[in-house]
Parts: sequence; C-alpha cells; structure tokens
Amino acid sequence: MKTDIKPPGLKKRVHDIIQIGQKEDLPSRLFDWFIVVVIILNILTMFLETFDELEPFYGTFEIIEAVTVGIFCVEYALRIWTADILYPDCSPSRARVRFLLSFDGVVDLLTILPFMYLSGFIVFRMLRVVRIFHLFRINAQYDSFNVITTVLYEKKNQILSSVFIILILMFASSLGMYNVEHTAQPEVFRNAFSGIWWSMSTLLTVGYGDIYPVTVIGRVMAIFIAFLGVGVVAIPTGIISAGFVEQYTKKANSDAKLHDIAEVGELFIDENNEFCGMTVAEIHGEYSLRIIVIMRQDMTIIASDNITIAAGDILVVSSEQVLKATPHKDRFKSLY
Repeated sequence: MKTDIKPPGLKKRVHDIIQIGQKEDLPSRLFDWFIVVVIILNILTMFLETFDELEPFYGTFEIIEAVTVGIFCVEYALRIWTADILYPDCSPSRARVRFLLSFDGVVDLLTILPFMYLSGFIVFRMLRVVRIFHLFRINAQYDSFNVITTVLYEKKNQILSSVFIILILMFASSLGMYNVEHTAQPEVFRNAFSGIWWSMSTLLTVGYGDIYPVTVIGRVMAIFIAFLGVGVVAIPTGIISAGFVEQYTKKANSDAKLHDIAEVGELFIDENNEFCGMTVAEIHGEYSLRIIVIMRQDMTIIASDNITIAAGDILVVSSEQVLKATPHKDRFKSLY
C-alpha cells in the first residue's frame, strides 16, 4: 500500500510563498526580499568581475555566482511545478507551457542559460542582466510603482502619438541635413543613417558633437531643429507629469474624505437652513461637521473646502457627528 508522504496542500503553499506581492503572508514577503538580495548579489558580482584590480577575488565571485544561479534554478523549478495553480483554467501540461512562454518564464530561463555557457558566445553572458527585470516585478506590487504603471497605461495613446511625431521629425531632419551636407562632408554624412544619428542627438538635446553641419544652410537648419527639439521632447514629459498629478489628486481626494467612516447620513438643505451659502470649510470649522459628498441635481460633487452649499443640495455627512453639530436635527435622515 503506497502512502503519500506529501502534506496536503503543499503545492498550493509553495505557490503562495513564491508568488510575488503576497503582502499579508510573512513567508512570502521574506521570500520576495530574499530573491531581491540574491538578484542584487548576482548582478553586483557580475559588475565586480569587470575590474582587473579584483582578480584575486575572481574565485569567490565564481562561487557566489554559482550559488545564486543555483537558487534561481530552484525557484524556476518550483514555478514550473506550481504552474497549474497559477493558471487553474489550463491543464497541468498546458499551464507549464504557458508559464515557460510567459515573460517571467523567459526571464528566468535567460537568467540561468548564461551560466551554462560562460565560455561560449558573449551574448549569453550579456543575458545575465535580464535578471534585473525581476526587480520591476516585485516593485510592481507596491503602490509607488503602481502609480507609474497606471500613468503609463492611461496615457499610452498620447505617449505613442508624441513618439510618432518625434520619429517623423527625426527622419525629416535627417534627410534634409543629409541633402544639404553630403556634398560638403561626404565622409561625415555618408548616408541617411548618419543624418538620423545627428537628428537624434539634436532633437533629443543630447548634442554629442561628433557630427555637425559646416555649411551656412546646414547650420541655419540645425538652429531651427535644435529649438524644435526642445519643444518636442517636452511633449511626452508634460503628458506623463500631468498623469502623475491626476493620479495623486484622485488618491488624495479618495483618502481625505472617505476613510474611517463608520456610518453616513444625509442632510437636505433648503433656503432657511443655516448651511445655505456657507462653504464646506466654514461648516467644518464652525460645526465640526464632516461633509463627504454633495448631491446637487444630477451631479455628485466631492466636498472640497471652497465649495459653497446651495439650496436644494443634499449633503452626505458622517452621521456620528451630525446630531451634536447640526442646527436642524430633524432634517437629518440616516442612510441605515
């Protein structure tokens, strides 16, 4: 008679621990930080191996790299083993294939392969840098990084449009500069690609100075293109900055008015009500009454300090304070 020595739910528990972003699970959080340390140690070792002065420590670096890659192999095997829990809608075999072809699976594989071919092509050693992308996966589970990803996702159309404009201007300026400068500098502006390199460094305000116009027409064109580049580069910057302001404004409004509210109620404001004509800030200061939102006709308005209360408004307020703060207690109606 065969006895299954595997504890019930072992695979599910392993999956929960190695799954990134399980903030409420202490072992999972410790595993996340352990992997971060291993990733940084692996990349730091690769960085230090480039210093000739540290040649006496190369043996230690190889040991550290072997240990960290071994940890990556174990994590990779565990993720393949628990893939059917990650993708419950697939069969076990399809779930594993789906993981292997996913971004995380490819990153894990490309992290391990270079160590197996250290004496092979240089591209395999370069692939070790791919491991750093796991730091983005871990950070993506936290609010600070979520704001960035949300902004980029919501503004992707505007950003892509601005990048398209930059590419069009880059090609136009490169072809124009090539036609103007090719005769005067055939060894510098040899082809259209040389013009693209110049237009990229000029439009993006880098200005390496390795390629530059020498003719009068070319220099006049370069002046206008340089000024144009300052404005063009500012377009995606302004879009992203505006997106950050929108996200933090939304977060501030939601956090400032809607936290720690045990119960809410509503107040109807008529022409004889003392609140009519007062601002939200004045009501809060005089009556210590916390207004959450204002329902005005077909609109629902978040109560900011400078909004003036008008007749016909319905105030959604914290009912814990309303009985002691409201001059017209009989007009209070609990929502519960």
